[in-house]
Amino acid sequence: MFSTPNIPVQPVRPVAPWIGGKRNLARRLCAMIETKPHDLYLEPFVGMGGVFLRRRVRPRCEIINDWSGDVVNLFRCMRAHPGALSELTALMLASREDFDHLKRQDPTMLTDLQRAARFIYLQKLAFGGKVTGQNFGVRTDGPSRFRPSQVGEDLLAAARRLESVTIENLPWADFIQRYDRASALIYLDPPYFGCENDYGADLFGRDQFEHMAEVLAGLKGRFILSLNDRPEVRKIFAAFQVDSIDTHYGLAGKGAQLAREVIITPR
Repeated sequence: MFSTPNIPVQPVRPVAPWIGGKRNLARRLCAMIETKPHDLYLEPFVGMGGVFLRRRVRPRCEIINDWSGDVVNLFRCMRAHPGALSELTALMLASREDFDHLKRQDPTMLTDLQRAARFIYLQKLAFGGKVTGQNFGVRTDGPSRFRPSQVGEDLLAAARRLESVTIENLPWADFIQRYDRASALIYLDPPYFGCENDYGADLFGRDQFEHMAEVLAGLKGRFILSLNDRPEVRKIFAAFQVDSIDTHYGLAGKGAQLAREVIITPR
């Protein structure tokens, strides 16, 4: 069924923080992905690519997706125009006034490149990597989180990684329905249960978890799903293998807080 071996790739840093990013679990998740034979890799909730960009091997075909227009626009600009995007971000400095000005802008009135540069800037400087309700974050123990030279290096590295990747902007269920097949492995990283609006209103509702369990039960391919460990999550996905894993969450200046997540796979 699986015709090609995995191809080595260079891991890449995500270009900006993302609330709910998988930095602490990425190594374990990437190792799990590597052990699952597949010719097609699918990621319906790619976010900033916290798992996708950190993988060390890839199959012959990869397709990533996010329902956020800002995320998809950024990935497309990183792939197609990394030099021009780097030039735009090189003109930016870490400033509360600039942050508030860009936050007030309507991204739909900007060019794709301007929109992508704005998105990177806000995500890099937003306290805790928040997507909604952003506040200007200041480090008092090191250099600013927005350093144009580092942003430019990360953009160019991401561009090389994305050269052969297809990027979609679909609702997660439509994305899976379109691309699911026996040779596919799907990694799902939806919003945490109880935090559905953290990525924007109307992007993902709590009712979607029940629907997700139904979709996963009917897949042709394989899947790995990561979520926060909640009794409701365990009940909704009780038909599958649910394994708990200890991790920690943390915001700048607030320290780390122990937490537990679950990794859900077919039985």
